[in-house]
Amino acid sequence: MLTNMGCSWIAMWNVLLILLVLLSSWVSCGTASVSYDHKAIIVNGQRKILISGSIHYPRSTPEMWPDLIQKAKEGGVDVIQTYVFWNGHEPEEGKYYFEGRYDLVKFIKVVQEAGLYVHLRIGPYACAEWNFGGFPVWLKYVPGISFRTDNEPFKAAMQKFTTKIVEMIKSERLYESQGGPIILSQIENEYGPMEWELGEPGKAYSEWAAKMAVDLGTGVPWIMCKQDDVPDPIINTCNGFYCDYFSPNKANKPKMWTEAWTAWFTEFGGPVPYRPAEDMAFAVARFIQTGGSFVNYYMYHGGTNFGRTAGGPFIATSYDYDAPLDEFGLLRQPKWGHLKDLHRAIKLCEPALVSADPIVTPLGNYQEARVFKSESGACAAFLANYNQHSFAKVAFGNMHYNLPPWSISILPDCKNTVYNTARVGAQSAQMKMSPVIRGFSWQSYNEDAALYEDNTYTVVGLLEQINTTRDVSDYLWYMTDVEIDPTEGFLNSGNWPWLTVFSAGHALHVFVNGQLAGTVYGSLENPKLTFSNGINLRAGVNKISLLSIAVGLPNVGPHFETWNAGVLGPVSLSGLNEGTRDLTWQKWCYKVGLKGEALSLHSLSGSPSVEWVEGSLVAQKQPLSWYKSTFNAPAGNEPLALDMNTMSKGQVWINGQSLGRHWPAYKSSGNCTACNYKGWFDEKKCLSNCGEGSQRWYHVPRSWLHPTGNLLVVFEEWGGDPYGITLVKREIASVCADIYEWQPQLLNWQRLASGKFDRPLRPKAHLRCAPGQKISSIKFASFGTPEGVCGSFQQGSCHARRSYDAFEKNCVGQEFCSVSVTPENFGGDPCRNVLKKLSVEAICS
Repeated sequence: MLTNMGCSWIAMWNVLLILLVLLSSWVSCGTASVSYDHKAIIVNGQRKILISGSIHYPRSTPEMWPDLIQKAKEGGVDVIQTYVFWNGHEPEEGKYYFEGRYDLVKFIKVVQEAGLYVHLRIGPYACAEWNFGGFPVWLKYVPGISFRTDNEPFKAAMQKFTTKIVEMIKSERLYESQGGPIILSQIENEYGPMEWELGEPGKAYSEWAAKMAVDLGTGVPWIMCKQDDVPDPIINTCNGFYCDYFSPNKANKPKMWTEAWTAWFTEFGGPVPYRPAEDMAFAVARFIQTGGSFVNYYMYHGGTNFGRTAGGPFIATSYDYDAPLDEFGLLRQPKWGHLKDLHRAIKLCEPALVSADPIVTPLGNYQEARVFKSESGACAAFLANYNQHSFAKVAFGNMHYNLPPWSISILPDCKNTVYNTARVGAQSAQMKMSPVIRGFSWQSYNEDAALYEDNTYTVVGLLEQINTTRDVSDYLWYMTDVEIDPTEGFLNSGNWPWLTVFSAGHALHVFVNGQLAGTVYGSLENPKLTFSNGINLRAGVNKISLLSIAVGLPNVGPHFETWNAGVLGPVSLSGLNEGTRDLTWQKWCYKVGLKGEALSLHSLSGSPSVEWVEGSLVAQKQPLSWYKSTFNAPAGNEPLALDMNTMSKGQVWINGQSLGRHWPAYKSSGNCTACNYKGWFDEKKCLSNCGEGSQRWYHVPRSWLHPTGNLLVVFEEWGGDPYGITLVKREIASVCADIYEWQPQLLNWQRLASGKFDRPLRPKAHLRCAPGQKISSIKFASFGTPEGVCGSFQQGSCHARRSYDAFEKNCVGQEFCSVSVTPENFGGDPCRNVLKKLSVEAICS
């Protein structure tokens, strides 16, 4: 009896234990776990192939965030990645700011509401072509500090801010371990090259940073990018145009690509880089086929360097980056659509990709197959042709496949091609900037370059600019007196004396007795500059005023906190009776910033503080001019921009909000020849805008406007015509399709996802204008062998005579239409036994 009771009690106890285990398992479902193995990041026990996109919250407005994130989701993105910008959140030591464009928590919650994950790159060093690399300027003046090395003052400040961010995120329960969306964090940024230069102090610092981050207990993995020797459990990751060659430093870590560069940033004085969609897709597919499990597009939406946030120096206000979403938040087609199709193809392969390592089989000299097979029977294959010039016909399995040059085909069932990186099925779009307000009514106010005002001070010798301004302004005045004896020979000969000024950069305007005598500026590659020119001096006392301009603080390089700017000399005047006079060590008067800045002329409250002139008295093409106007917001919801093409250099504000620096007078130089997607890409391969201003249009967020009475203020440094400024809207001008008749496409996603991979169907040409627009006409249509690209198609030797008919019947008057690419729709086959394609361009209005 006792034995039976004992057995019964044990049985009951076992049942209770089972119930407790089940209960604990059920409870744990409320909080997710994130880990990793060599195949992938693991969320709640499930390996995932993750597609990520960088969207930096301060480079757009809170009103834009939901739309940007939704478009990223529709493009197949699983994760939103962002830096945390220290100088935006702690502009003064101990004084924090998390509002407006810097509302980090709100941004993360918007991502969470969209059902996406977050990768939070705390850094807090960002680089990112951001002013001072994201560090606050006050950090430079902490006693004994040395940035990004084994330095106690720096480590203390870095740990304090990092802890501040982590605790704030924890308090909002935003880590995945708390049920939030954040699945990854990053400490430091691209530190490998720095560590190599610094040696042991750099290595000690990186080990300290890794331990400090892990000890914060976020419950999610930490990464360090571009650093091969990261200590466990930190994951090392790759950044670059291609990362298929990369392997993590331990076999138990996943292969991750934290920055897949969608192109490159724009610099003032440089052309605008772009990257073909075919090569971007090729690079990503190549990474995935080599075992990659996490890809982040840098950038997915680049946005705008509002205010004075652009670093460099010489980084443009636009941070468009040729991203899938353009600076204004619109789809960049075909890149957005082509990558969307790529992501769908990769997701179809996911069961095999996360279960097995690839089996590599050569298919030719430049061709190979990589096959993934899982124990459950899932099979996916990637067929690659690395030849940059020639098509290849390869045998794989029991079939033959035609591979375009520099391309990869994806076969989610190891049989049927659903995607090829070189075959773009997505529509293309030509964008236009349409004027909505011309001929602003201007008032002007001019600063006087010759006045020494109360808020100046005098020092013997030349001061370094950043240490003097503490970056509260781009501008620093260097002013001195030069006395000329009436007996000087040049006064009668007309051979003016020669002023020579050596500056550490970045730009310099020279005024003599209040008149502009000349302007010089450097470049990103060489910010230093020299002014050397004859100047008109008179007998007696002459006032020489040097306006030195910083165009963003450095954001990258060893100890960039020590780099200099401004007039460091020597400064000399030659051609005098005495020969050359050294002005370097005489008394110089200094003034930080402009009078208009001190009076806040850009704001609604400061604008009335001076007497503005209007009408025919408005200064045009005059240096140091402030211009203001008011306007009503245009109807509609299209993105807006200011066309500043008639201006030179300065800054611009709307209702007190800074749109950033404008510099359309800095014409770009470079080689803007036609760019082929085939072959290795770098930042100088594909360029546009050569010979034009590096940036012409400046984004005006709709949310910054009132219905009426908006204040527009422009500061112009050395002369421009404000009457040429126009407010424009960005919209689609035309849409195009350029499709081969048997092009592999993901046509029926539900059928494909269910594993039913049928023989490819005839593709369709899909054309869609923006909401509110309709297709008004067909500019071009040809089924056969058309040539050219969207915007400049031409008929080839083979052309179907009724190529226009189906589009004029089905598309004109519609916002969206689709037409099957079949010979019957275009009057029959115009050239048998020839691989044909359809090219069509439709006008949107």
